[in-house]
Amino acid sequence: MRRRDFLTLLGGAAAGSPLAARAQQPVPVIGFLSSFSQTQSARPIAEFRRGLNDSGLTEKAFSIEYRFADGQYDRLPSLAAELTHRPVDLIFAAAPPAALAAKAATTAIPIVFVVGFDPVTAGLVASLSRPGGNVTGMTLFSNPLAQKRLEILLDLVPKASVIAMLFNPVSPDSAPEIKAVQEMTNQRRVQLQMLSATSLNEIDAAVTALMEKRPHALMVTSDPFYLTRPNEIVASIARLALPAIYPFREFPAAGGLISYGTNRAISYRQAGVYAARILKGTKPADLPVMQPATFELLINLRTAQALGLTIPPTLLALADEVIE
Repeated sequence: MRRRDFLTLLGGAAAGSPLAARAQQPVPVIGFLSSFSQTQSARPIAEFRRGLNDSGLTEKAFSIEYRFADGQYDRLPSLAAELTHRPVDLIFAAAPPAALAAKAATTAIPIVFVVGFDPVTAGLVASLSRPGGNVTGMTLFSNPLAQKRLEILLDLVPKASVIAMLFNPVSPDSAPEIKAVQEMTNQRRVQLQMLSATSLNEIDAAVTALMEKRPHALMVTSDPFYLTRPNEIVASIARLALPAIYPFREFPAAGGLISYGTNRAISYRQAGVYAARILKGTKPADLPVMQPATFELLINLRTAQALGLTIPPTLLALADEVIE
């Protein structure tokens, strides 16, 4: 046998070996479908990738296709369709609008979500312990947290009898969160003034209208669009010179008074762990929906001083971070 023929034969055998076949296999592709902007997704992306890495998937063992709606929820169905047509091996959906769009787009591709509302009531999964189908993930359960935020606000302003609530009417989070707050305001005999806003212009208009009504404090709901614009929203609300509580740490970091909510970084990291397990063969139906165990209370003392507000020592003692 001539040397060239031998080398050709050897090369063909190597190409057919299991090792060579594994080397030639394409890496799985994850579709990252976000309700947020690319800028606001930087930390969630880092934590999601960390969860993948911690589960044994190195950076070379997967690739990610990113789609960002930037708070424009009507874009999500087409973005989800792009990912299913690519096609990707798994979709990660950040926030309720993205999760609902992903579920509507496919019943075959596995989906891992991070959402604020109850995924059972919303129809994403059959139950928390047995999700069924192709969907599972993490829930932040915003409704009980909204009631806790109202409780904190009333601790800050104990004589408050009128509370305003800023919400996005097109957000899937809004209705259950409003209902939870209304239940508590009825119990506490507090009047609730509703402010509807789907854009920055509408937020400015709502704030202007609220300046005439003069409530005693303000709540901002946990809407993905609001989270894409924390600086602008905090600046607009500052015109009211009222105590305001927010759902996430980005708002007091931007100058807002106080926030109470889930540690989203942990949820995104766990979503990465779930994604890795599914890519390795676990079915989404066999992974129970996880609930948060860690919550954050942030207080901006500079804003409190500007408002002439004294933070109760008990609340300061509970704060995870105090911005001075």
